[in-house]
Formats: sequence, structure tokens, C-alpha cells
Amino acid sequence: MKKFELLYKSAIELKSLISKKELSAVELTKLALERIEETNHKTNAFITVTENLALESAKLVDKKIQNKEPVGLLGGVPTSIKDLEAVKGYRTTKGSLFLENDISKTDQLHVERIKKEDGVILGKTNVPEFGASGGTENKLGDDCRNPWNLNHTSGGSSGGTAAAVASGVHPFGQGSDGGGSIRIPSSFSGIYGIKGTQGRVPRRHSGKMSWHPVNYSCVGPMSWFVKDSALLLQVMSGTHIEAEPNTIEKPSPDYLKHIDNGVKGKKIGWSQNLNTRIADQEVIDINAKALKLLENNGAIIEDLDFKIDLNEYEELDSVLSIALNYANNKIFFEKDPSKLMPHVRNTIERGKNISSEQYIHALTKLYELRSYISSIFKKYDLIATPTVGFTANKCNEKHIIENNKLNIVKMTKEDKFVSNEMDYSSWNLAYKQYTALFNWSGNPGASIPSGFTQNNMPVGLQIVGDKEDELSILQASRIIEQEKPWQNLKPKI
Repeated sequence: MKKFELLYKSAIELKSLISKKELSAVELTKLALERIEETNHKTNAFITVTENLALESAKLVDKKIQNKEPVGLLGGVPTSIKDLEAVKGYRTTKGSLFLENDISKTDQLHVERIKKEDGVILGKTNVPEFGASGGTENKLGDDCRNPWNLNHTSGGSSGGTAAAVASGVHPFGQGSDGGGSIRIPSSFSGIYGIKGTQGRVPRRHSGKMSWHPVNYSCVGPMSWFVKDSALLLQVMSGTHIEAEPNTIEKPSPDYLKHIDNGVKGKKIGWSQNLNTRIADQEVIDINAKALKLLENNGAIIEDLDFKIDLNEYEELDSVLSIALNYANNKIFFEKDPSKLMPHVRNTIERGKNISSEQYIHALTKLYELRSYISSIFKKYDLIATPTVGFTANKCNEKHIIENNKLNIVKMTKEDKFVSNEMDYSSWNLAYKQYTALFNWSGNPGASIPSGFTQNNMPVGLQIVGDKEDELSILQASRIIEQEKPWQNLKPKI
């Protein structure tokens, strides 16, 4: 581990060392590539390693510094791209056998921006097939495993990014979140992750799906340090001529400039269960204790009276998301359903049978929920909840909700990869209980490492802000980081 300690430093510190010529970008990149070689057979964090791209990018940074030319905001620091996003000249598998050799012809917008600001892209990180799971498993290889305990999942769908950061490959990486896919793996893997307001980080306009109201997925950073996420969010954010129509047109705030302004006077509504959600008591207690750190720094913490029954809104996933999945992925089902993961195949089959009446009713409920969440922020600056109601399960297990309780079911290889009779919605709901509703509403949210359970697995506290107010989330996150720095503990891998 000592050899790789440099890789656990913050991106901002590494950038400074490179700019002062105390460290070369090439030297740092080679060390990061060596760390991938050292750990990836254990974690399976990377699907593709882009060694040539990384080294060429690092050489360019060193050359700029040598010639006293301006260097971008990321300054030669290594990072990674989630394998749902396009990097020109490299494959984008989306975790599927169907796309195993699919080479991207262009960069996604945030990838373009990372390159422009001199980020060094080490590779494409692991994802569940089409991003459709709270764990990272697919038919391309082994499960993505948690550096804190390799028998457990790193979470999903940005599980590869979480595992890469937690195992000390690089200080930050790109994730995306359509129901909790940044926050769940951040919670499970003991790192920080934030999704911005829907539309904060643009994607390229992709036709009719870009206009679709069920556009929950957004890009965001995952990191060891809060300021590193603020930096990467800054780089990726902002409107673009080729962006989707829901992209925020206003310039992004300067997150780093105001990140240490604290939380004095901010009102935070805390809910351990959002009226109907379920969490282990140990997770609740750890998060309540972490929340006290904000109160000690001047925040006003109140119990949030969450008035709606979220069980009545699950059709926003079970109807709207499944219908969208069918529209996007039915071509693969029609080609060869046996190549799909069972839960992906299941959702496509279900999506085919959704009626127009069901769809219109669910769409109405979506806007009803959005109105209610907006009303909460007339009283509170932030909402706090557990990120996930439990810690990372073993790779051969899934959490499900039965009789209003959390239970664990074991899965054989055949269950996971061939066929099963499980209700996918049940175990998917268990993971997304606290996170998905803020994708439905479009609000920004983060998972902050808040402590460890008795079995030494990480726990995350979710902080959610009003739309376009990522800054308040980052400020609250900084307080917790300063009061209880989670970087002091690292997984032994």
C-alpha cells in the first residue's frame, strides 16, 4: 500500500504537485496504471483500460508545464469514465454482451470537457447491463467487488467507479445516477458522490429520448474528497449547443469558491424513513449521529414530516422506467433474449405489456410528486435521509422487501445469469428506497460517508438540495468531512 499512498491524495493536491514540477503527470499516470494491474483482478472495477490515451494525455500536460503554457482545471490528474458513456475510439459495452465490441465514434460531452481540462482518462469502469441494477454484475466477467470486503458488491450502477476510487486507483471518477447509481455505490464503498440537478451536466441530444419526460439519469462525480467532486462537477457542468433540451441554461456556480461557507442557519429536514421506507436501525443511528455534526456547526435540524406514501408512487419505476427500458432495449430482446441478464430481460418483457392508461396515470403521479418535493424546499434548505437502508450485501445475495421488512435472498449463478422467478422490482426497490424519488423530482443529492457498522462496512448519509442548489449540499458535506474525515480509514486491498 505504501507505494500507492500518493494515489489517495486529493486531486487538488496532486494537481498542485504536478504544476510545481514536484511530480510529473506521466509518473502519476504510470503509478495509477500499475495500481489497476495490482487491484483489478480483485475488484473488476475496469472493463477497459485506456493506457495509450492516458499516457498521451499525461505527456501533453507535462509538455504544457515545461513550455509554461496554461494547463486545464484537472491538471493531469487521473480519472475514469463509466462504461455507459462514450469515449471516442474505445468500446462502450454498457455491460452487455450485445455491445461487447462496440467502438464509440465520438466523446460524450462531459468526456470532451474532461479531456479539454487535462484530465487523464485511465479507462472505462464496470457497470451492470444497461445500468439496470443496484449492484454491478453482467455477463462480461466477474461481479464488481467492494474493496472493503471482496465478497460484497460495490453497489451499482456506478460500481466500477466506486471500486476504483475506494481501492486507490485515482482520487475521482465519473458516475451517473438514474435512481441512485452514484449514491448507492458511494454509500456501499465508503466514498463521496454527488448527482447534480437534472440537466446540470449535459449529454448530447440523442433524438426522441432526449425529449422524454422520464429522463431521470444525470452525470456526476465520485471521489475521496468533497472538493474533488466539486472540481469535477464544475468541469462537466454547463450548457452546450449539442446538449439535450433539459440542460440548465444558467452558468454553474463557482462551487469551490464558496464551498467552505458552512451551514449556519440552514434548516435541514431529517427523515429516517420518509414515512414508508425501511432501514436497519444501525444505519439510522450512524446517520443521526453524523447529522449532529451539522447541528454543532449552526444548522437547524428538524424531523421532516413527510406526508405522502411513496408506495403509491412506485409505478414511476414499475411503469414509466420499465416502459422506457422496453422502448430503448427491445431490439436486443428481439435478437436473442438469452444473452440478456434475467432482470433486464424481465423488465423488457414487462414493458411490452404496459397499457396507455397505466402510462398516463403514472405520468400524472410523476408531476404530482415533483410538486410535493418542491413544496418541502419552501420550508427547508436541505433534506437528510439514509442513502441506503443497509450496507453492501454479498455478491451472491440480494436485499428484498417482504412483509414490510428487509430480508436477504441468496442467488445461485443460474439465478443471476440465466433465469429466476424473483420479482426484480422488489429487490430493485430495496436499494433505491431513499434515492429514486429525487431522480423522479430532479433534485440534486449526495451520499456522504457517515461511519461503519459493527461488521466494518461503510454507511452513507444522503443530503438533498433544492433544484440548482448543489452548493448547499457541498457545504454541508464539507462540514461533515472536516469534523469526521473518512479518508483516515482505507480498505486493505
